[in-house]
Amino acid sequence: MRYLHTMVRVSDLDASLEFYTQGLGLVEVRRKESEKGRFTLVFLAAPEDAEQGAAKAAPLMELTYNWDPEEYSGGRNFGHLAYEVDDIYGICQHLSDMGVVINRPPRDGHMAFVRSPDGISFELLQKGEALSPSEPWLTMENSGSW
Repeated sequence: MRYLHTMVRVSDLDASLEFYTQGLGLVEVRRKESEKGRFTLVFLAAPEDAEQGAAKAAPLMELTYNWDPEEYSGGRNFGHLAYEVDDIYGICQHLSDMGVVINRPPRDGHMAFVRSPDGISFELLQKGEALSPSEPWLTMENSGSW
């Protein structure tokens, strides 16, 4: 058995791609459009997994965009997706600059939570040892839920 991908439905493909690629830094490795099924599938990989992801040899994130409008709501039963990052403070600042709310700031230099435009919860974990606690993250309060 091998883990293949996580699929999330998105209501705005452009906004979602901006969050996943420009915000989180994921890379699009393939795309499928189905006129008959009226949907678009976009497969994303972490940069270090992009080559293997394109060859279907690494876990991927599948964004499913149904062309006919539907309303989706995230449930806490889904949990979250987790990504290891090189610089937790840098990515949180980048996402914040894009207007993304940092729901659980990386006060400990190790872990943060954010949500995608469709309310999918993401845990961001510092690669290696935690960074030294620093402002503005150290005293930033939680916002919303994750």
